Amino acid sequence: MAARPLVARQPNERLQALIQEAGCSNAGLARRVNMVGSERGLDLRYDKTSVARWLRGQQPRGRAPGIIAEALGRKLGRTVTIDEIGMASGKNLASGVGLQFSPTVTGAVEQVCELWRSDVGRRDFLSGSTVAASALVEPSRDWLITGPDAQVARSAGARVGLADVRAVRAMTEALVDLDHRFGSGHVRPVVVHYLNSVVSGMLSGSYRDAVGRQLFAATARLTELAGYMAVDTGQPGLAQRYYIQALRLAQAAGDRAYGGYVLAASMSHLAAQLGNPREIAQLARAAQEGSRGHVTPRAEAMFLAAEARGHALLGDARTCQDVAGRAVAALDRSDPDSGDDPAWIAHFDHAYLADELAHCHRDLGHAQAAARTAAEALDGHPATRARRRAIGLVLLAAAQVQQREVEQACHTGARAAELLGTLRSSRGAEYLEDLQARLEPFRDEPAVREFAARLEPQAA
Repeated sequence: MAARPLVARQPNERLQALIQEAGCSNAGLARRVNMVGSERGLDLRYDKTSVARWLRGQQPRGRAPGIIAEALGRKLGRTVTIDEIGMASGKNLASGVGLQFSPTVTGAVEQVCELWRSDVGRRDFLSGSTVAASALVEPSRDWLITGPDAQVARSAGARVGLADVRAVRAMTEALVDLDHRFGSGHVRPVVVHYLNSVVSGMLSGSYRDAVGRQLFAATARLTELAGYMAVDTGQPGLAQRYYIQALRLAQAAGDRAYGGYVLAASMSHLAAQLGNPREIAQLARAAQEGSRGHVTPRAEAMFLAAEARGHALLGDARTCQDVAGRAVAALDRSDPDSGDDPAWIAHFDHAYLADELAHCHRDLGHAQAAARTAAEALDGHPATRARRRAIGLVLLAAAQVQQREVEQACHTGARAAELLGTLRSSRGAEYLEDLQARLEPFRDEPAVREFAARLEPQAA
């Protein structure tokens, strides 16, 4: 029998550099790894010889790479990823990073930091990846049945306090404003770099449980924003991963209301973009069930509006009308002056609800109602909501096409195109493409030809 050829291993220089940076001996690292493993219920018995084998290029199996990264991270006082220690497979990283709703807080931090780092350092790590709405439903189930995290406090790394949390919140508000005004194409790189360079350090720092809960809540919101921006820059596969991690961070924060928001405002809308109406309604219903008793009437209205859109796309006008009516009633019960609404839902006003209802009426073919609610949305959206106003104009134009007011639809569409020309928004461009498809039966009319010619320079 021929001898099996030996496979030459490359020394793990990344791991060697981190061990030196941490000022750790091989035996010391082995002890730390065994300790972290014990915390996770694993009986690990690594020693200095094991570490020497890793340095020669041996890849430990199972959960060991993540535990080694955690052990080094605690010594260094920052998050260390499996990619940094030279134990990540690029193939596996591209396919799996960010898709798991982690059962532990430590695992959640590892996973979200790995997602941020991969997004910053490997721009093509999800090129060619696909996204399925069904992949969003499983994390929503995990969120529904998972109990609260007992504690999130950490005692390693730099001290993190409420001032740090307030800084993350303030940065988020500033980025939201910029996104509304200029589109995500201008802003998303800033968000991801901030998460990777600043927020990841906070998560791997030292904080009391109460501060940690608020830190996870602030991080969940900024992570959700990065996911929305991925949608707006034409990267739904990336958005899916950010949304799943935002949901897990909200769970760590103990914020069931915001978890519901991620499901209804983020995941269900992504399902709508993917053309999966049943999943839209399922995700919105999960949001309502999982956050029952924890939300204000304004948030309840938003969750119901999301469900209504699913029923509209399914062609179920009766259920859509019932759910939409409950959404209107819930918003009417809200009191903007009460101070009860969290910051993440304060934007959902009557203009936003009218916007959601315009989508429903358009999809059901109710042209007159679609035109009316789209106009109501436009009347309520301020100039600072440039992208939302542009989408409202496209919705109005689509309703005008349904009413066979083709020339007026082209005029309205031109206004939308002019506004979108000031933004970098793939989502807005998709709405314009949908309007063009609706105008296709009237392509020989002069107004339609002129509108198409106006859009050609933008497409180029």
